[in-house]
Amino acid sequence: MKKQNNHIDPNAMIGKSTKIEPFSFIDKDVKIGDNCWIGNNVTIYSGARIGNNVKIFPGAVISSIPQDLKFGGENTTVQIGDNSTIREFVTISRGTTDKLTTKIGENCLIMAYSHLAHDCIVENNCIIVNSVQIGGHVHIGEYAIIGGGTLVHQFSKIGAHSMIAGGSLVRKDVPPFCKAGKEPLSFRGVNSIGLKRRNYSNDQINHIQNIFRILYLEGRNNSQAIKKIESDLEDSIEKKTVLKFFSESKRGIIKGLMD
Repeated sequence: MKKQNNHIDPNAMIGKSTKIEPFSFIDKDVKIGDNCWIGNNVTIYSGARIGNNVKIFPGAVISSIPQDLKFGGENTTVQIGDNSTIREFVTISRGTTDKLTTKIGENCLIMAYSHLAHDCIVENNCIIVNSVQIGGHVHIGEYAIIGGGTLVHQFSKIGAHSMIAGGSLVRKDVPPFCKAGKEPLSFRGVNSIGLKRRNYSNDQINHIQNIFRILYLEGRNNSQAIKKIESDLEDSIEKKTVLKFFSESKRGIIKGLMD
């Protein structure tokens, strides 16, 4: 590996066949896996834990100190899973005492100019489109897609397999399996196309649609809808996932088409 025109701290751990382009900065206490590509002018600070086959494009800043006035210099990390791609000028802050890490899962695509604040958790196979700004402590479930220019309030939760329209303001939690859009952000249907692409059967998708029909389209409040789902619909992983998401929400859930 050629180190000319870079600053690579001698204590950094760089994996096999990883290429670091000129003018990048690699701090101490950094671990980068095998077969990675680090583009020009990338800054990777202490605490970065980068998996295998990761691509980080020019101008990105990884594991910067959190923009949190409570941060006291504690040793925390940023984790980036295998096969993920971080595009130009993305910034990812490391964790605080809340979770001690900011975590990007495997096979994720974080597009240009996006920001992920401290203590965010992004599960596997997510796509964060250009210029998305994500506040601290946000949890994003697997296979979620967040459209370009979206702003996500701190402590929000975005469910697995959900899809959020570009330019949205996410102030409340977005349930799994659904599409969300408009202002204020609201339920816009089940993400059936995305689910088909991930090999969900028609029966599974119909079951999910029945869950959300009860939640959003029959005029019940959340408590009434949840009771009906529990009593009327057969048990399934999808049913348990949705009900668990609703029961654990602390910020409240986005409203529906009829609200």
